[in-house]
Amino acid sequence: MAFHEIRFPANLSFGSVGGPERRTEIVTLTNGFEERNSPWAHSRRHYDAGVGLRSLDDVEALIAFFEARAGQLHGFRWKDWADYKSCASSRVVSYDDQVIGMGDGARLSFQLAKTYVSGNESYTRTITKPVAGTVKVGLQGDHQSEAVHFALDTETGVVTFKMAPGEGVRVTAGFEFDVPVRFDTDRIQVSVASFQAGDLPQVPVLEVRI
Repeated sequence: MAFHEIRFPANLSFGSVGGPERRTEIVTLTNGFEERNSPWAHSRRHYDAGVGLRSLDDVEALIAFFEARAGQLHGFRWKDWADYKSCASSRVVSYDDQVIGMGDGARLSFQLAKTYVSGNESYTRTITKPVAGTVKVGLQGDHQSEAVHFALDTETGVVTFKMAPGEGVRVTAGFEFDVPVRFDTDRIQVSVASFQAGDLPQVPVLEVRI
């Protein structure tokens, strides 16, 4: 298998249904209390690409994309319209959206990440598929220029500085990003008559670990 650095048509994913999934193992004790455990450190996202189809032209575009990925064989990029920025959807990406590390005077490379905060708890998600041309980086509140101060690997989400940020310097970034996914089926079933009557095919899409 391989990962194809191509995005599923964004106009088709716009109407899709999906989001993060967690796996929790729950054991109920004899006294009625519960023990809860999770074998997953990170959530995994599921989507249904069929919901976004609006015309037979969309169906043809889906089938072409599906065939080019050989069904489940090859991964691809997916735009999750509900969560695709380092900031709130209503805001414009800024270089100080997310803290991605602290300088130590030697470290050159930093992984893009997005932190979700609720109350006193937080979860940090690694971002491996940033969108080219959208990534902005800052050092201690000063904007840095791509190709002048740093290089970006859009296939891994790693930012590499030409000079290591100094001790205690806050490294920040803002970006748009895609989710690495694959089709979760090797079959697409479409009936033209049913589609025109409003019966949409189910096309499950599943996040993959990169």
